[in-house]
Amino acid sequence: MSEPELSALRDAVRGEVLLPGDDGFDAAHKPWNLAVAQDVRAVVTAADADDVAALVRYANQAGVPIAVQPTGHGASGTAAGAVLLRTGRLDELSVDPEARTARIGAGVKSGAVNVAAAAHGLVAKPGSSPTVSVAGYTLGGGVGFFARKYGMSSDHVIEFEVVDASGEHQKANADENPDLFHALAGGGGDFAIVTALTVRLHEEAELFGGTMFWPDARAAELFAAFRAVTATAPEELSVWISRAQFPGGAPAMVAVTAAYLGSENDARALLKPFDAVDGALSGEWKALPFEEIAAITNDPVDPAPSVSRSELLGRFDADVVATLLAEPVAPLLAVQVRHLGGALTGARPGPRGPVAEEYLVYLLGLAITPDGGAAVAARQAELVAALGDAVTGTKLATFLGPTDTFADTVSAAEAERLRAVKQTWDPQGRFVANFPVAE
Repeated sequence: MSEPELSALRDAVRGEVLLPGDDGFDAAHKPWNLAVAQDVRAVVTAADADDVAALVRYANQAGVPIAVQPTGHGASGTAAGAVLLRTGRLDELSVDPEARTARIGAGVKSGAVNVAAAAHGLVAKPGSSPTVSVAGYTLGGGVGFFARKYGMSSDHVIEFEVVDASGEHQKANADENPDLFHALAGGGGDFAIVTALTVRLHEEAELFGGTMFWPDARAAELFAAFRAVTATAPEELSVWISRAQFPGGAPAMVAVTAAYLGSENDARALLKPFDAVDGALSGEWKALPFEEIAAITNDPVDPAPSVSRSELLGRFDADVVATLLAEPVAPLLAVQVRHLGGALTGARPGPRGPVAEEYLVYLLGLAITPDGGAAVAARQAELVAALGDAVTGTKLATFLGPTDTFADTVSAAEAERLRAVKQTWDPQGRFVANFPVAE
């Protein structure tokens, strides 16, 4: 960036501006997944929503794109050459317990909403990580612990507050700018910059959950129990099962994660098939206060280099299980299966229609070196190929990886509709999403 361009940018916004070589730039420009390169021309931390609008007006004059990453989760490498916008200072958060709604700034993280809602006996629809921004997670749909009962997080947005491509403040809801509202409700951040959103909360009295670990030698029994439990599970229960290989040479283990909206007695009765599997090593399932939702999985809170891949499964039978158990976990960290179904199978307000598949397989590995990342990706491809026609080929936007495009998540008609919204609201392509709708 030339000195006049830099001067104009710093004059345009009140927030912090960092360029390559500045103190703090290296930390500020890195995404959550450190394996993703982000060769951005500047990082701007907006002071508030008006500052976001000022940045857009500057970008229009300078002819530069803007990539928005509140926390850097979901970065895919599309931000090269862009001004990277961080929204962490847009941290307004208010809960209306009477209306059962929350207004959430674009920089607010999931963990903060969990705590604020729980103070009123209410819950949002969080994922497993407390460090993900609610805005970013919701723009991708959001499929978390309570999705079987409540659907995607994006299903419960009442209104988005945005800055459009001309630098003007706008609102998008079912009545005002409904085309934009439809696109943002799970269609990604390719259309406008979300500065805040208002969402519905729900009243829930009890939460039970956690993660338990067994040796990998018990994998066949545990996967059989998982199939039995999920075959008749009520919508209040979500169960995930993972074969895990932690770094450092420890033996592989099987983790069973459960989240239940209801009493401990009912949850333990539903999970009873797992009790028949001896040899549990560690972990526990227990009653939890809602502000401690993140304790169910204790997801990492620090960035790391990784490669992920997910696939929806049209069937989850004995052949699929045999494939998932046939080889060691390494070089992957985890081979995980999540039970979907329930409310996810219904219609929703955004572009992602009903999710017909009831199971998702998620494959994760570290990419400390390029060769290590390539080995992980190759193993992921081998395992997906071995699953054959059990893999449907459709995706959930929440889980998109480096081999995916946004078009994999929606029907052809919806993809065309999203491209039309992009053309209407951002004809110059000022905004660059992690997974652009035009690709």
